[in-house]
Amino acid sequence: MSTPPRAPGGFPVVGVIGGGQLARMCAGPAAELSITLAVLAEAPDAAAALVTPFAPVGDHTDVATVRDFARHCDVVTFDHEHVPSDVLEALVADGVAVHPTPQALRHAQDKLVMRRALTGAGVPCPRWAAARSEADVVAFGDETGWPLVVKTPRGGYDGKGVLVADTVDDVRDWLAAAAERDEELLLEEAVPFVRELAVLLARSPSGQAAAWPVVETVQTDGICTEVIAPAPDLAPEAAEAATLVGLDIAAALGVTGVMAVELFELADGSVVVNELAMRPHNSGHWSMDGAVTGQFEQHLRAVLDLPLGSPRAREPWTVMGNVLGGEPTDLYPTYRHLMARDPELKVHLYGKGVRPGRKIGHVNVSGTDLTDLRERARHAADYIQGVIVE
Repeated sequence: MSTPPRAPGGFPVVGVIGGGQLARMCAGPAAELSITLAVLAEAPDAAAALVTPFAPVGDHTDVATVRDFARHCDVVTFDHEHVPSDVLEALVADGVAVHPTPQALRHAQDKLVMRRALTGAGVPCPRWAAARSEADVVAFGDETGWPLVVKTPRGGYDGKGVLVADTVDDVRDWLAAAAERDEELLLEEAVPFVRELAVLLARSPSGQAAAWPVVETVQTDGICTEVIAPAPDLAPEAAEAATLVGLDIAAALGVTGVMAVELFELADGSVVVNELAMRPHNSGHWSMDGAVTGQFEQHLRAVLDLPLGSPRAREPWTVMGNVLGGEPTDLYPTYRHLMARDPELKVHLYGKGVRPGRKIGHVNVSGTDLTDLRERARHAADYIQGVIVE
């Protein structure tokens, strides 16, 4: 494997394992900071490989490949959470700075590990249990009521690996599949939430932390389709309480880098923790254009233990709309319409092949009229997707 170039002046190399859109969106901030971004990509045309000068192709599960990549880097971080623990431990044994650390990352890789740690730390969570048998499922359902939310502890995202079960019969195939893997399932009560919120924060190895405003996330078929920053009609004391939950989790788990805490807001204004992500996250894409310091620049600052930037919002409101793949595959011509219709709109496409339902980009728009901003973001996302043609 060749060696990544370094900018003159003693600037570092940050290695990212995984060549998806999160690594891609680090490229701009890295260039502005004169940091060399190195990406271990899945393919030559991976999203990040298209915009990163040093992007060797390699398997993130192969210890030798990852070690060879990491030895050229001052710090290693991640585009995704699927790097096996033995690979991570090998890097640590080599003396590589890995952020987040393998110990912290386990809580994002395994939902049962996360639930046990959060419950032990006194963090508010839905009622939950681990299950290996139908009897385990029935006992939990009888205790909390049906339906149940059933999750595979590892590998799920965007609604995948999540089942809403009305009876134990709905879980039978999942139990059998888990038994073949010698794994448990995670059972959670179906929380009667009023909306979903997210706290995004960054924490450096020296312990400095900074949090962006709490946002509201809107889900469609298990995929986040809209983020509103800040969350509308969220009382200041409730926003502060939610932010403190996130900061407490980051400190308790020793998180380094950007972390997202997905929350359910209950009718009484309290929150419980749904999921964790220890990397830049969909709920923070708004910050690229709507905050003084976007999440990708902040992540680079955090993993390098640089002083963190201000997370303050630039405008009263920013709305992010996810762009999902539709029938049209020729996306560049959409720019002419969108740029002419809405010069203040920011479009971020990921260089990914189009498949129906696949996240291929997002749009951001900021201002003072929330209703107008939501309409503009939705129009732009729908136009790129081909839902509308004018």
